[in-house]
Amino acid sequence: MAVDKEWLAAAIREINTRGYTEIAGFLSPRILAEVESALAKQLGTFQGRNNFEGTRTERVYTLVGRDKVFQEVVEDARVMALCEEFLAPNFLLTASQAISISPGETPQPFHTDDSFYPLPRPRPMVSLSTIVAVDAFTLANGGTQVIPASHLWDEEKLQGEYGTGFGELDQDLESRLAEKAVTVEMAAGSCVVFAGTLLHRGGANNSDQARCAFSNQYCQPWARTQENFFLAIPPEKVRQMSPRVQELLGYSIHPPFMGQLSASHPKKALEPGYVPPVMR
Repeated sequence: MAVDKEWLAAAIREINTRGYTEIAGFLSPRILAEVESALAKQLGTFQGRNNFEGTRTERVYTLVGRDKVFQEVVEDARVMALCEEFLAPNFLLTASQAISISPGETPQPFHTDDSFYPLPRPRPMVSLSTIVAVDAFTLANGGTQVIPASHLWDEEKLQGEYGTGFGELDQDLESRLAEKAVTVEMAAGSCVVFAGTLLHRGGANNSDQARCAFSNQYCQPWARTQENFFLAIPPEKVRQMSPRVQELLGYSIHPPFMGQLSASHPKKALEPGYVPPVMR
């Protein structure tokens, strides 16, 4: 799929200035239907354990390893073009998860997706996030809320506006930030792409239906990933994936030799009958 240059330039400009951009109709009707079918088999097994994950929110981690349709979306040409703009070559997939917010769920604390990288702000993003709406996003059903241009805040501004602790629930603070936030309202199958440095949260679901979405996040090739895909996805399953997805999962080399496997390319581990050198 060729990426429209005018669209790409506009999307880059929006991410640079306000921290996010939207891709209407990101999923085709066919892929959206396949996503819905695949998620129907996965949801219902993992309930959130705290206020951040959501006590009335279901999550499915390692989504890329669960169905081929998610592998197709992970390497979408438009998302890859944005990653190539904001991240270094050999960037990685850092997280791949589905999120279904049930009625009665409270707002998630405001946070940034790359807050665990202890680098002073303002700074270039370490990660780039996508959230794809499986159900339409509205203010009522907990659509993602973002604080425009917060990706540009420096340390002083961030602490003055946000405080010192990410993920901690401070109702006064959350209310103050909510006044600056806008809800990303979009149709099912649409996508929002945003800087890992942008403050955002899942909203409260005050509707009578669950609001489902999934998120693929990408990071710099030198950063540690949130999910350990080497352990989560068996090599025999990775072997069936496209070369690009294999590279996104970490079966790649970042020059000069980051990611090497006993002085060899890590894709060697995908060869049938491979035995690690330490076992020989």
